[in-house]
Amino acid sequence: MLKVNDINVYYGAIHAIKGVSFQVSEGEVVTLIGANGAGKSTILKTVAGLLPSRTGSVEFLEHRLGSIPAHKIVPLGLALVPEGRQIFLQMTVEENLEMGAFTRPGAEVEASLSDVYERFPRLKERRRQVAGTLSGGEQQMLAMGRALMSKPKLLMLDEPSMGLAPILVEQIFDIIKELNQHGSTILLVEQNAQMALSVAHRGYVLETGRIVTSGTGKELLQDEAVKRAYLGG
Repeated sequence: MLKVNDINVYYGAIHAIKGVSFQVSEGEVVTLIGANGAGKSTILKTVAGLLPSRTGSVEFLEHRLGSIPAHKIVPLGLALVPEGRQIFLQMTVEENLEMGAFTRPGAEVEASLSDVYERFPRLKERRRQVAGTLSGGEQQMLAMGRALMSKPKLLMLDEPSMGLAPILVEQIFDIIKELNQHGSTILLVEQNAQMALSVAHRGYVLETGRIVTSGTGKELLQDEAVKRAYLGG
């Protein structure tokens, strides 16, 4: 579904991503793990068309994304839930969700709203509430719900557990597992390596902009170097 081949991304003179290649197949949960500053979020932004790569290619469902502007990538079936949630704080929950469906025909929006409310009953309870007054966990659910409104074929999640209490982290990862069981393909960037690898079919470990290890989620959970670096083992 997604093929990333030899991307090199720069912030000015800083070489942030160095020759990264990986792929995501339909129906998988694939995770990118690594320390802060390893380049995980930069990779998602590059795939989403928000940052350019100087080399290589990003292919999504046979489309080469490098030359396609970000706002035209969403209708192809790619959605990003950004780090820090970035919901529209002054708008209501329902208005935020409707913004997620801006690429879709109006007739389909009502059915999608029903689907999101079924998956996130808390959002239905709060649908008239201003989004900025929600708790952190509710805002994360809203950011995920907004992305799902575009009916993505691939859902990219950037640090969904950041800043959340442990019980909410469990809830968010339960939702990720459930989405995958219902057919969603997911590319997950996450600092909580233990949780990420426990839900992922495969994972890639990033260090200073390079992929240094890859394997199944189970293999990486058992890998001694990964344990020492990221799992407190």
